[in-house]
Amino acid sequence: MKQLLCQLLNWKKHIQWIMSKSEGLRISTFCLLLMVSAFFATPAFATGVYEMPNLTPNTWVVDQAEVLSRVNEGKISSALEDLAKQTGNEVRFVTVRRLDYGETPESFTKALFEKWFPTTEAQANQTLLMIDTVTNGAAIISGDRVKSLLTDEIAKSVADETLMAPLRDGDKYNQAFLDASDRLVAVLSGEPDPGPPQIVEKVQVEGTFGKTEAADKGNAIAWVVGLLIAATVIPMATYYIYLAVQPSSSDGQ
Repeated sequence: MKQLLCQLLNWKKHIQWIMSKSEGLRISTFCLLLMVSAFFATPAFATGVYEMPNLTPNTWVVDQAEVLSRVNEGKISSALEDLAKQTGNEVRFVTVRRLDYGETPESFTKALFEKWFPTTEAQANQTLLMIDTVTNGAAIISGDRVKSLLTDEIAKSVADETLMAPLRDGDKYNQAFLDASDRLVAVLSGEPDPGPPQIVEKVQVEGTFGKTEAADKGNAIAWVVGLLIAATVIPMATYYIYLAVQPSSSDGQ
């Protein structure tokens, strides 16, 4: 936010200076400033842990990338709130558009986890799942008490398989987080792990039928052409053979 305010103040000064110049110079200078500002402004949209808000009570989803619908965010929040009331195990989901330069999903998630839950005791029953929507890089971290239910293997599967499967099928973020929520709620409630989604290879039924029908059409056309040729050639050949075997009129005389 500070970077943005400084940038706006600089823009004000630049615009005032540009307006005092000639029209041609104003246009060329303005275009140059626009290009330079756009180039250097890109990193300002990246998210660092220091820019993340403090965690408030009953906050279960922080969707800074704005990829979740309000309806699905409400469903997920309700499910995670019920989990916390029934078991004491708490889960938070975080989405960001872009990470700061040099930051990874793992380093960001770890730093945010420590910011929101600064002590070992505060971290014990917590789980944090985060995704960067520019790269779809995800990471998950959990406290010590949770690991008896949410093992490292299951946690990795949630981040790498459950969350990623809908994203590979067209960036379906709502479905991805609903699936991750369902699996985490089941595991942290002490129920058997439902496992990652089953990936079913799509069979191009229409394409197969289309090819079969095209092949059948081709065969039918070939048969028709063949029959037409035969119907023309056979009578002509028969006629010439008949003429060839008939005695000529000179032989009869």
